[in-house]
Amino acid sequence: MQISFYTIAVVLVFLFVNVFLGWLGFKHTRTSQDYLLAGRGTHPVIMALSYGSTFISTSAIVGFGGLAANMGLGLLWLTFLNILVGIFIAFIFFGKRTRRMGHTLDAHTFPEFLSRRFDSPFIQGFIGLVIFIGMPLYAASVIKGGANFVQSYFGIPYNVSLLFFVSIVAIYVWMGGMKGVMYTDAFQGGIMFISMIALLIAAYALLGGVGQAHRSLTDLYANPAIQEDIAKSVKGGFQGWTSMPKAGSPMWWSLISTIVMGVGIGVLTQPQLVVRYMTVKSNRELNRAVFSGGIFIFAMTGVAFVVGALSNALFFRETGKIAISANGGVSDLIIPGFIRTFIPEWFGAIFLICMLAAAMSTLSSQFHTMGTAAGRDLFEKSFKGKGNTILITRFGILVAIVISTLIAWATTGLPQAEGVIAKFTTIFFEMTTASFLPLYVGALYFRNMPKAAAVGGMLSGFGTWFAWSFFIHANSSYFLLCKLFFGVDNLVAGTSAAWMSKIGTTLVALPVAVLVTVVLSLSSGRKTGISDAHLDKCFEGL
Repeated sequence: MQISFYTIAVVLVFLFVNVFLGWLGFKHTRTSQDYLLAGRGTHPVIMALSYGSTFISTSAIVGFGGLAANMGLGLLWLTFLNILVGIFIAFIFFGKRTRRMGHTLDAHTFPEFLSRRFDSPFIQGFIGLVIFIGMPLYAASVIKGGANFVQSYFGIPYNVSLLFFVSIVAIYVWMGGMKGVMYTDAFQGGIMFISMIALLIAAYALLGGVGQAHRSLTDLYANPAIQEDIAKSVKGGFQGWTSMPKAGSPMWWSLISTIVMGVGIGVLTQPQLVVRYMTVKSNRELNRAVFSGGIFIFAMTGVAFVVGALSNALFFRETGKIAISANGGVSDLIIPGFIRTFIPEWFGAIFLICMLAAAMSTLSSQFHTMGTAAGRDLFEKSFKGKGNTILITRFGILVAIVISTLIAWATTGLPQAEGVIAKFTTIFFEMTTASFLPLYVGALYFRNMPKAAAVGGMLSGFGTWFAWSFFIHANSSYFLLCKLFFGVDNLVAGTSAAWMSKIGTTLVALPVAVLVTVVLSLSSGRKTGISDAHLDKCFEGL
């Protein structure tokens, strides 16, 4: 594709503004609190846009949008859960108490918050290690989503677009810390919101309006010309793009137990999101952020899923093939292909900026979170290392960037049709849910929860997540551990227990973590392992 001067100019202006905002963050960063928490004085709209744009990335738009093209509008249940759990419950029931307790304990990171609440350095070290090891997988999915879009839009090699993405984000995260991240997130979030609304309007206009668009999508399922293309999906439970998969089918289990439950609940325990509660100065800011945050998430995920599904009707009208077939069998290329094929160049350039914004806003927070996990949580607090906190964190960011980039680079060898981006994202969300959610809820609401119960629940949740994700679940074939040790894709394949591979990890690991936490709490009696004075301080004002 020829790259016009207009497109180049739009991209350069966007990149210049981001670098400028990173410099602005650098200019106003004087202390470690500024670098780690933006000085705890962030405006509620800035916080909401930063939270939303960090949550919604190219993983959601490109990865899950492509998934909606295969699974249909049933994926909108994830949008519902994202708003209910990820915004309303998160801000009201988690955010307020986290902000208050985090300020009282002078916590700067999510691991440090939980560590100081339970007076356990082990918790901080373990969570920091889990984040530093696990989050690169999620970051790689975001990098891949952005790189796929640039690759498809410009027709340039994947590795070139990948390095372009990573380099730009690294510059402003390195310079500005959390202030730079928050400034750029808010700017990028505004671009994302406007672009996605325009994309939805364009998609419906191309199909003759809302009613006609959905009728076309409903009728497409019965069209004889596509029966061969959807035969495998139908066998797995697919009943059309405007219907839910057949209850109890493999696709239904994948949609509900893995994607909707895994990502929908997992948002509560995302370290890069939790830390944003501690960047505002009062609960009033969190209350004010609920409405704007909810509207933003609805516009982002709702539009991506609807457009992903509708793309089938457009591709069939133009090519005689459904979306996945028209894009070489790669679901992660469906949204980029939709933009390249059906959207005018002038808007394509704007949407390119939207994709850059979506990737950069999430990556910046991920790199910052991994850097703080390595620098503050592991080196400084767990290993008692000495040195400048900001410099150590910046070094951790560089290491995280290298690891994430290498994983994204390696994904070119994975089975693309299965949606690598969505799978990697879901796996990380499931990990944080199983490992951190019982611990996090106990920290906020159960004053007498014993330290042993907190640690036991965390370890059992992580252990169960690891065993199920890498040796039982159908996704285990992506990571080759089971193949390496046992010579099979998963341990239940070809047995009478093969049905277990369909069950999402969250539905298994989270109950195990909760059960262990409750049993250890009850068996400890009134012994918490934490002094009353410390507990009084933790719950001061709550």
